[in-house]
Amino acid sequence: MTDFKRIEDAGDLTGKVALTRVDFNVPMADGKITDDTRLVAAVETVNALRGAGAKVALLSHFGRPKGTRDPSMSLKPVAQAFAKVMGHPVSFCEDCKGEDAKAAITALEETGIILLENTRYYAGEEKNDPQLAADIAELGDVFVSDAFSAAHRAHVSTVGLADHLPAYAGKSMERELSALNAALGKPQRPVMAVVGGAKVSSKIDLLKNLVSKVDYLVIGGGMANTFLAARGEDVGKSLCEHDLKDTANAIEVNAEKSGCEIVLPVDLVVAKEFAANAPHRTIGLDEVEADEMILDAGPATVTRLESIMDSASTLIWNGPLGAFEMEPFDAATVAAAKAAGARAKSGELIAVAGGGDTVAALNHAGAAEDFTFISTAGGAFLEWMEGKDLPGVEALKK
Repeated sequence: MTDFKRIEDAGDLTGKVALTRVDFNVPMADGKITDDTRLVAAVETVNALRGAGAKVALLSHFGRPKGTRDPSMSLKPVAQAFAKVMGHPVSFCEDCKGEDAKAAITALEETGIILLENTRYYAGEEKNDPQLAADIAELGDVFVSDAFSAAHRAHVSTVGLADHLPAYAGKSMERELSALNAALGKPQRPVMAVVGGAKVSSKIDLLKNLVSKVDYLVIGGGMANTFLAARGEDVGKSLCEHDLKDTANAIEVNAEKSGCEIVLPVDLVVAKEFAANAPHRTIGLDEVEADEMILDAGPATVTRLESIMDSASTLIWNGPLGAFEMEPFDAATVAAAKAAGARAKSGELIAVAGGGDTVAALNHAGAAEDFTFISTAGGAFLEWMEGKDLPGVEALKK
């Protein structure tokens, strides 16, 4: 992942236009942005390009207009919000190609910033249409890719532009790739992975890849129930994919061949109803009653995970260990996250995490800021963990 060019490699960009792919697909309610995390993430890249003398023309998708000009999915309000985040004027153009866009960019002051309209207003965007790529590329001199969250999509704005312009990784993309390389590309060993969530079926490719890459694979959440059932444990009325027992067993066999230890809960927190503060008890693996469901791992499991963390050099985390949205079934996730965060903060552990539920769980635990790196990329992060090539990353290697 190190064979890509960075903004510094572009040299002096005075008088040049940097077409910069960002992810401004931000949540909005009543016309107002409710979370500006993605806007803030773009600031360093925009400032670096301006510092090199470039005009910055920002490209992004917003929602799913499917090739039509849907006014409810215009990026215009985002331009205003980004101007506040930047503390600098941000122009807006109602197109992302053509003469109007070209004129708007030309009218910018030196090192000015402009946000171009939603790339998905054109059906060719998601098809990586060569003609659309050529049309948009006419607006710039270099292409800067700074949206890792869209890197798993082979679109014009993530891949096609690299066929026409010199391509560079933006600061956010650079950080993401560097962190992921440190976690799975060329990690410090031993490597420990924590994978949680509801269903094995949604993470089969992920588990199959990780058993060949890591030294310890911790499985939590509803997924752990399927593995426990495959080992012959009674899981009561817990969420469990009984039809995937053979898949779980095959993953265990491959793990053993690869020298990867699969770590499952050694104690459980069970309840008879799926509700916050439901009456519950902490039990051993062989004590689940027919009308009980497993909602969290127990304290002995957390102790076991902390012991593995003490021996590990690298940790990759995706998914919670239990029903973390409800107290007290968040206990194992919170305790393990705090333990990982503390070790990362002290420099004992490289801790990288990603995925929607993961970010929410680590924030809930108050441990997110202590992790070495947290990816907010969602699908792209998962596909990377599955060992798949990401088109938007491959495009930077050309």
